[in-house]
Amino acid sequence: MSILVTGSLAIDHIMVFEDLFKKHVLPEQIHRLNVAFLVPSLEKRWGGTGGNIAFNLRLLGEDPLLLGTVGSDFDAYADWLDEHGIRRDYLRVLEDNFTAQAFITTDLDSNQLIVFHPGAMARAHEARLADISEEISLGIVSPNGKEAMIDYAGEMKSRGIPCVVDPGQQLPTFEGDELLDLLTGAGILVVNDYEWLLCQEKTGLDEDAIAERVGALVVTRGDEGSIVRRGSQAVGFEIESERSEIPCVKAEKVADPTGCGDAYRSGLLHALARGLSLETGARLGSLMGALKVAEAGPQSISLDRDAIASRFEAEFGTRF
Repeated sequence: MSILVTGSLAIDHIMVFEDLFKKHVLPEQIHRLNVAFLVPSLEKRWGGTGGNIAFNLRLLGEDPLLLGTVGSDFDAYADWLDEHGIRRDYLRVLEDNFTAQAFITTDLDSNQLIVFHPGAMARAHEARLADISEEISLGIVSPNGKEAMIDYAGEMKSRGIPCVVDPGQQLPTFEGDELLDLLTGAGILVVNDYEWLLCQEKTGLDEDAIAERVGALVVTRGDEGSIVRRGSQAVGFEIESERSEIPCVKAEKVADPTGCGDAYRSGLLHALARGLSLETGARLGSLMGALKVAEAGPQSISLDRDAIASRFEAEFGTRF
């Protein structure tokens, strides 16, 4: 099955602040914030939600179709994708733009400060879904240029392609009615716990009302695991029960949370593509997130599918 991955491709500049942000931000002076954080280390990593999801899907044995826009500085990232067998057939290079850039600083409590330059991502709608000549069996709309997210979700839904909507970091840019249009008719809406609250606030709808508009709802909650809830719309995949709580897989160590959510989403997509239940996908997503947290950088898991399956069996008592 061909999994379409739409989302940003970005060059991540990752820094660690060897202290706590909260010790250096004075609440009474927050209105005129002027703080410098010394970061002894700096790493340049390949990332972006689309790139991260595609990378992890490749580890799981999938051959994702990656759709997005990149800039004139993409050569080294392109070499990385080639090295890992990730196809670039549908990436559009915009020579007059930089590839999107993220500057990420993490403190010792795993809190993050992120500055993001969209670059080529702002024109992601120029990479058209209509240009893909291959059959698409499942797709995800992950954080990207807003216009592209709206276009991709609308076209997938109109073509009957099961669509996972993951507004992520772009959620604050959507007005309530725009967000409602984006999620209505989605096969799955997947958000983290903060995004879930923001989603309800922006749309003015509670959990029951949103569940009526989607096939399923997945809310990730960090070390509290995730919730899977059946929605009211027809979907082409299995859901085991009306509502399930999926436990968190404990990471062997906490090295870097960057890209953890994208790793989780790759587990969901892989399970759905293989005809497994959404709950199995959430369990695999939890494992993929734990494997990612234990490594530095958003595209850093080094295990192959067999090794991941063995870890899954050790954690959940069955293989996927």
